[in-house]
Amino acid sequence: MKNRTSNAGGTTAGGTTAGDGGVPSGGVPSGGDREFAVRAAGALCWRIQKQLLEVLLIHRPRYDDWSWPKGKLDDGETMPECAVREVCEEVGLHIRLGIPLPRAVYQVNSGLKEVQYWASHVPDANPAPDGNEVDSFLWCSPQRAKELLTNPTDILPLEALVSAHDQAELETWPLLVVRHAKAKPRSAWTLAEGDRPLAATGVRQALALSRLLMAWRPDRVATSPWLRCVATMSPYVQATNTKVKVYASLTEAKHSRQPDKTAAVVERLFDKARPVALCTHRPALPTVLAKLAGHMPAGLAAALPTSDPFLAPGEVIICQVSGREQPRVVSVERYKPFED
Repeated sequence: MKNRTSNAGGTTAGGTTAGDGGVPSGGVPSGGDREFAVRAAGALCWRIQKQLLEVLLIHRPRYDDWSWPKGKLDDGETMPECAVREVCEEVGLHIRLGIPLPRAVYQVNSGLKEVQYWASHVPDANPAPDGNEVDSFLWCSPQRAKELLTNPTDILPLEALVSAHDQAELETWPLLVVRHAKAKPRSAWTLAEGDRPLAATGVRQALALSRLLMAWRPDRVATSPWLRCVATMSPYVQATNTKVKVYASLTEAKHSRQPDKTAAVVERLFDKARPVALCTHRPALPTVLAKLAGHMPAGLAAALPTSDPFLAPGEVIICQVSGREQPRVVSVERYKPFED
């Protein structure tokens, strides 16, 4: 298993760098102190036809080239959001991001360009080119794609995708862990701890988080019932009508007394093997992260935060999980939502 991690400047498969387009969350960018004149994101859409892997190429009439769906980062946008938006705009597909793939870095007229890629499974897709930037598309084998791709740097993410497929690590589902957004200070709150609300900054973080989570579209939310966790996930839940289940074991109080029950909640999420986001409190994070680490190799577990506060308010870890009988985490990413 190759380690695939992203820590807003950490590493992905192939030793390339992934970023979040927003607030850095640590890590050392590959390539030293290079500044990118252009930042972009996209996806390698894939499917299985007659038991064979196929990928989606697009043709751009402006450049008369074959490439992957991608585009430039908008102001106030994270890289995952950009990737999902661009695929939708160029070929009309509403995708869910899978494993992160190596980025492409190459020279353009204005300087260095960085393109971050993800895999995305689209089994029943009907691409619809926008007719402007993209005039046609092609489903083809990876070998045919390698022959057609105009930019040699686009081959690296393709090779990583094929490698993941060969290792049965391409078809995954996302498990997201969220630390609740910034709450009002304990010192300024005299009522029940479970009723302490989000601060104004936390409300903005929750809105930004909702936009970020759309890139993985968890169809379930597991959360502490305390107000600051519920309010953190509320914008996403309201926008998507996602099912919510509250777990008392995810609260600070229950975790301090019975951390094993907190761990059991996480383990049940692995058992269900469906896209899910879990929201909890800083004191519970070591237990949650330890349970995640138990489902991944040591090299990948090293990407998980190990020191307090583990995650900043509103920050999220995305684990892509492969396998149902023996679920294993095959990639780890970490993002803060963009804050203005």
